[in-house]
Amino acid sequence: MLRITDKITIQDWELSEQFTRASGPGGQNVNKVSTAVELRFEAERSPNLPQPVKNRLRRLAGRRWTKDGALVLMVDETRSQARNRDIARDRLAALITEATKTPKRRIATRPTLGAKKRRLKAKKMRGDVKAMRGSVSPDE
Repeated sequence: MLRITDKITIQDWELSEQFTRASGPGGQNVNKVSTAVELRFEAERSPNLPQPVKNRLRRLAGRRWTKDGALVLMVDETRSQARNRDIARDRLAALITEATKTPKRRIATRPTLGAKKRRLKAKKMRGDVKAMRGSVSPDE
């Protein structure tokens, strides 16, 4: 069981881990030991996550979200299988914690009178500069 917040805990049946051989440093050990971990969290079927959190998690996960609604995290940073497993679980917890935060509502504001006047003055000056670029007549 993985505890995220006071209200959200993930049961073991929602997580599945698969170990594969990792690339990178490790000498002959790389070819023999499966240290990389692929953590799969069945987020869409999870009864512990509210729907708004699932929607935000889908957006945060990006390409790590599968078509069947699972979140897949691949970790092969260290040579230790246990350490990679812990890193994957920590990343999942961090991602879900980020998804629990509701985004701040944007309050629509209007430009001030001074800002409008400055904008129009700048437009007028720019127009004057461009007007001066006209072709020169021979009588001048």
